[in-house]
Amino acid sequence: MKKRTISRIIIPMAAFLVIVSCGSKQEQQAPQAPPAPFPVAQLQPKTVTSYAEYPTTIEGIVNSDVRAKTSGYIQKVLVDEGQKVRKGQVLFRLETQSLSQDASAAKARINVAQVEVNKLIPLVEKNIISEVQLETAKANLAQAKANYSSVSANIGYATIKSPVDGYVGAINFREGALISPSDPTPLTTVSDISKVYAFFSLNETQYLDFLEKAEGKTLNEKLANYPEVSLILANGSTYSEKGKIQTSTGQINPSTGTVSLRAIFNNPNRLITNGNSGKIQIPNTFENAIVVPQQATYEQQGNVMIFKVGEDNKVSTSIIKIKSTVDNLYVVESGLDPKDKIVTTGVGKLKNGVVITPQETSFDDAIKPIATLFKN
Repeated sequence: MKKRTISRIIIPMAAFLVIVSCGSKQEQQAPQAPPAPFPVAQLQPKTVTSYAEYPTTIEGIVNSDVRAKTSGYIQKVLVDEGQKVRKGQVLFRLETQSLSQDASAAKARINVAQVEVNKLIPLVEKNIISEVQLETAKANLAQAKANYSSVSANIGYATIKSPVDGYVGAINFREGALISPSDPTPLTTVSDISKVYAFFSLNETQYLDFLEKAEGKTLNEKLANYPEVSLILANGSTYSEKGKIQTSTGQINPSTGTVSLRAIFNNPNRLITNGNSGKIQIPNTFENAIVVPQQATYEQQGNVMIFKVGEDNKVSTSIIKIKSTVDNLYVVESGLDPKDKIVTTGVGKLKNGVVITPQETSFDDAIKPIATLFKN
C-alpha cells in the first residue's frame, strides 16, 4: 500500500521536472530580437547660404529742401505732391506787390542820385566845388543802385524754383500762407528717387566679420567685391531689385559702438521713397560645407552632440562645433568628417555604444525641412 502511494507521488513529480526542463531549454534556444532600426545617412558637403538682417532707413539719392529766400505770402502753388519736376521748374509764386513798390522807390532814388552826380561833374571841372562833394554824390548813387539790386533780387526770389530734378514731397504751406527764410519747415522737398539709399549699421564684431568675409585688400575693394544684398520691406516682402553696398564710414561711433554703411538700390517704379523702413539682408555663403539637420543633434552640458555610425553599426557620440545656422541645418565647423555616417532622427532614444540596424536614407531627404502641419 505504501509503495503505491510513493509511486503516485514520484511519477507526477518526475513528469513536472521533465516539463520544466524542456521549457528551460526552449527559453534558452529562443532567438534574440534584432537591434532597433534607425535612419542613417552618409554626409555630403553642400553649398548653403545664410542671411543676416539689419534695420535700415530709406532716402532718395538726392533730397533737396525747398525754402523761401524772401518773406511774403504764397500767391500760387504750381505743383502737386508726388509730381515729377525738372531743375529750374517754378514751384511757388509769392505776392510781389509790396516788393514792386519798393523797387519803384529804389529806382527813383537811383535817378535822383544820378541827377546829382551829373550836376556836380561840370562844377568840379570848373573848380567851383571840391571833388569831395562829387565823390560823395557818386557813393550815394552806388548805394541807390545796390538797394535797387537787392529789391530786384527779392522779386526774383518770389518765384521759387526746383533746385534739382526729382519728385515733389509733402507741400507744407498752401496759398495765402506767410513764409520767411527763417521758417524751420521747408516749403517742400524735391527728391530724386530713381535710386534710393539704404542706411544701416553693424556693431564692431559684425563689422569685423563683414570685412573678413569680403574679398580684397582695401576697404574699397572689399565693398566692390561684396555680394549683392536684398531689401526686406516693412510688410515683410522682398524688394524686387538687388542692392550694392557702396560706402562705409570705417569708423566706430563712440556713442553707439557701430559702423554705418550705405547700400544703393535701383527704384525704377518708385515703389519705395523717403522715409521707408525695412531690413537689409546680407548673404553669407558657405561653399562645400559639412551640414547636418538640427533634428540629428541634441545638447548635453552646453555641447551640441551627434551620433556617428561605425562599421560594426555601433553608434558613438561626437561633439560638433557650429559655425552657423541655415534654416533647419547646422553648418559644422569641426567634429565631423565628410566620410562619416550619422543617425538622422530618433537620437533621443540612443545611447553611446548601442548597436543599431541602419536604415539607409539619402542625405538630401534627411536635410529637408519638416513641413508645418498646424499654424497658429
